[in-house]
Amino acid sequence: MNPHTWLLYALTVAVVSGIPGPNMLLVMSHGARHGWRRSTATMAGCLSALLIMITVSAAGLGLLLQAWPWLFDTLRLVGAAYLVYLGVRTWRAATQAHDWNDDPNSAPRMPGALYRNGFLVASSNPKAILFAAALLPQFMTPQASWLPQFAELVLTFAAIEVSWYFVYAGFGDRLGALLRRAGVARTFHRATGGLFIGFGAAMALLHD
Repeated sequence: MNPHTWLLYALTVAVVSGIPGPNMLLVMSHGARHGWRRSTATMAGCLSALLIMITVSAAGLGLLLQAWPWLFDTLRLVGAAYLVYLGVRTWRAATQAHDWNDDPNSAPRMPGALYRNGFLVASSNPKAILFAAALLPQFMTPQASWLPQFAELVLTFAAIEVSWYFVYAGFGDRLGALLRRAGVARTFHRATGGLFIGFGAAMALLHD
């Protein structure tokens, strides 16, 4: 790939990936609750889902969702419902916990549970498939071999995405000390819960 084309792609991905969304919010939240090392399982879940969705896009299923809007809407609504469920659960934790250490959501969780949570949140928005289907072809040369280009684009995306995960998880980890105070912990729960509900509502109300 032309170095200038790659740089433009990398900058585009860096901006898009860095924008706070459900994935980054979850990684930051888990970083605050469980520490950045334990939240690497959450990062792995998010990244796995995104890579699967990008591969699905490369297989042409993004066009399938465009051809059958009802399928896209079904996936979108299911994803929105999951984000709202996650938000309500987080919000309720604010009223149930008197102290950060007393909150059941802050207790150490098995890596499998954190991975599953990350995977479900990242896969909850099918627009990522359409985004990848629209973005990747813009940076690929039709005359060149398809597979090496695709691998380079995906590896670049993964490296940038993971870098942002560590930034958000590290920020959340630093918040952990403040969240020892019950009042701050409740505010954090309500803020993150409200944002998850907001993301879910926005996804449910979205019309192309």
